[in-house]
Amino acid sequence: MIDLKPHGTGMLLAHRNTRWEFSNEREHASGKWDVQETTTVSADGQVEVRSEFAGPRGASTESLRARTSGSPSVPVRRFSAPVESFLCPVPEFGDWQVFAPFLAQQGHEPATTVVLSDVSVDEGPGPLRATGIEQLFSPGACATPDGPAVVEPVDAGLLRITSGQLAVSDPGWIGETPRTVAVPPGEFPVTLSLLRTTRGAGVAAARVTFLDIPPRDWEMALRPDENLGLLGEGQFYGVGVDTGTAAFMDATRTVSEDLLDQDLFIPLDSLFSVELPSTKPEPNLIAFRAGRGDGTYPVWIGRTDDGQVGCVVVDFQLHSADEGK
Repeated sequence: MIDLKPHGTGMLLAHRNTRWEFSNEREHASGKWDVQETTTVSADGQVEVRSEFAGPRGASTESLRARTSGSPSVPVRRFSAPVESFLCPVPEFGDWQVFAPFLAQQGHEPATTVVLSDVSVDEGPGPLRATGIEQLFSPGACATPDGPAVVEPVDAGLLRITSGQLAVSDPGWIGETPRTVAVPPGEFPVTLSLLRTTRGAGVAAARVTFLDIPPRDWEMALRPDENLGLLGEGQFYGVGVDTGTAAFMDATRTVSEDLLDQDLFIPLDSLFSVELPSTKPEPNLIAFRAGRGDGTYPVWIGRTDDGQVGCVVVDFQLHSADEGK
């Protein structure tokens, strides 16, 4: 172990160097050293080498006081040496080669080549991944945990964006920190993915499309204070639903809570989606049933080759998106 500190020359001084000797690999693995040698170098080249010898169980036979007070029973050598022998330049970031001479003094041989393994980002546990999102909107038969089903994409109208910010929220909780995505202003089609089974039909996913280009990559829609690195395997951040309903809208859109039951929730008892219109050019709102009712659902951003937002999808997780059809 080498401790370095700045030197008056502008370089780094190997101020303290500690090395250990072990009798065999097993003792090395358990940390039971035979000899511990510590070399200390002052700024003017005064060197002190202190050796400690371990007892039979790998602990020093010297007391702590003896080790710190310089007891004569601990072998110590002192001498002068050119301080240049213990200096190295301050390295650039990633330039570990400047430390090679010190490592060689400890018996290490730097590798002539370094082999890096290419690990796929899909390997290992991690947050929920967007797999098979496109299949959610591909019409035809599919498999679900409840048995065979049929996917039926249906048009839910045009969403009008005026502020350049799409909001995804429970319409009963608009303004309660909605999940937003920066998008271009304009009118864009909203599509529902209906999943029909022997038990009935439900909304499996909802999508608003901004570019008629297949997405190349998918990313989870995050708020500024959310960090994917804090998520465990299969976990996600998503839109919270407390009224059994979710909606796409412009981030500036507001609603009258007194009219929500009459204009939105009651119609959704018999419909899969409802538009709350507005006078142009004001933004409208398109609400739809959340497939599993209340809960939290992932929101995915589909990006094109050049990084533009091609679409935004809410997955209500009625069936595994990566099931084969």
